[in-house]
Amino acid sequence: MKIAVDEEKCCGAGQCVLLAPEVFDQRDDDGVVILLDERPPENLYGPVREAAAVCPAAAIEVGEGA
Repeated sequence: MKIAVDEEKCCGAGQCVLLAPEVFDQRDDDGVVILLDERPPENLYGPVREAAAVCPAAAIEVGEGA
């Protein structure tokens, strides 16, 4: 799995951080997503997919390739 985020789309809702705090964080000044781990371990795939699915701005892209 490889993750990409689009900071321009991010609205700072923070759902990704709540679901997968090992993978996502937010900037203090504006709440925009920070990607901590673009290739998370397999045990985090479920939370990452859920974070991408619930992102109101569709700012998280999950690629299943290497």
